Amino acid sequence: MTSRSPTAGRSWIGRTARVVRLGSRVGGTVAVTAARKVFADAERRIELDDARRLTTARQVADELGQMKGALMKLGQMASYLDDALPEPMRMALATLQRGAPPMSSDLAAQVIEQELGNAPEHVFVEWDPEPIAAASIGQVHRAIVVDPATGLERAVAVKVQYPGIDAAIAADLRNADILGTVLRQGFGGLDPGEMVAEIKERLTEELDYRREAANQQRFAAFYAGHPTISVPSVLPAFSTSRVLTSELVDGHSWDWLRAQDQSERNAAAETMFRFVFRSLYTMRAFNGDPHPGNYLFHGDGKVTFLDFGLVKNFTSDEMHTFETMVRLAAVEHDVPAFRAVLEGAGMLLPDAPVDTDAVGDYFSRFYEPIASDRDMTWDPAYASSIVRHTFDRSSPISQYATVPRAFVFIQRINLGLYALLGDLGAHGNYRRIAEELWPFANGAPSTALGEAEHEWLAGARH
Repeated sequence: MTSRSPTAGRSWIGRTARVVRLGSRVGGTVAVTAARKVFADAERRIELDDARRLTTARQVADELGQMKGALMKLGQMASYLDDALPEPMRMALATLQRGAPPMSSDLAAQVIEQELGNAPEHVFVEWDPEPIAAASIGQVHRAIVVDPATGLERAVAVKVQYPGIDAAIAADLRNADILGTVLRQGFGGLDPGEMVAEIKERLTEELDYRREAANQQRFAAFYAGHPTISVPSVLPAFSTSRVLTSELVDGHSWDWLRAQDQSERNAAAETMFRFVFRSLYTMRAFNGDPHPGNYLFHGDGKVTFLDFGLVKNFTSDEMHTFETMVRLAAVEHDVPAFRAVLEGAGMLLPDAPVDTDAVGDYFSRFYEPIASDRDMTWDPAYASSIVRHTFDRSSPISQYATVPRAFVFIQRINLGLYALLGDLGAHGNYRRIAEELWPFANGAPSTALGEAEHEWLAGARH
């Protein structure tokens, strides 16, 4: 990449200051509103809530659009970087994720009318103007529809894209200096050129809800009937490029799961692990947004997976590379062959003047949980150590290492999953679970969930 000009540097500094100011302003507004509501009657509480909603498309584009677009995604990634980002930036981005206000019900209704041809009360049997969730580029409302496929009423979740978000994200993504600078905060001396290119492509795809609907329906069809994994089905008749309607699923939050006993946390963690790697090895795809808000929990290890806007698909050649790396690093422990594959994949400069055993140690850290047949416990310290190792550019090997485009979201899903399993203190023999999922291993079911999944697979093949 070319070096940044002083003007670009000042531009980024100004943008960073905007993040901090907006985070502080939004956080302060939410706090003040919450305090006032303690002493307000019901009518006044509604007025206070209304007062902090974004009521025009211009506001959305200016505030939610610019700050909840490309930088929001980087903020979500920052949550996995532990202390690798400077504290002010990390806190500002985290504040934006928690505190940004929703768009008004009138503005959401305008989007519905533009996209589906009529006001919400005429499109839907029932429509709740109050959003039930907010995402990085849209917010979700409850509704009831008559399903064209069955003629029956059903409850749905309607995701409505923020007006102006597409132009705002396009403006963000045109400024590669901002993305590159933020990434360098976490990736040290790494040239983030391919990472920036990959993130640009994926975020651009995420703006099209038709693509997300196709992704979600593909996952829903694949996992139909699975004992612990479920994906809400999509209603195409009520979906467009800016509105996505799918079945409404009730479930518990991440905080609920963290409050359960260890056996329940272990079961949910195993389901999450199986979902990631069953999808990767069987579908050649995975949902690239491992965020606690994208899961609903139902007990007994049952999990509903949400938000399929950021799905990465892989070629057969890329999958062959991934599988070979796992086999050499975690099963055969063939370090010279592992190094050759790393060089061939573009992760390590060919003939780099570094010791091969040191290369093996450096790159095999990701495979530690599945490198031997043992019970292990994920914990936050282990997850953080992997994150710090990944972004620590002080190692001599890091001078010759990079992350090719095919590996950008593999890294993200790994780091995100490791962080979540660490937060749960998940315990189990993940080597044996992995052997059930590896195409080259064909391992026998090693847990009760594995037995149930094995029966589902057998039925799905007939």
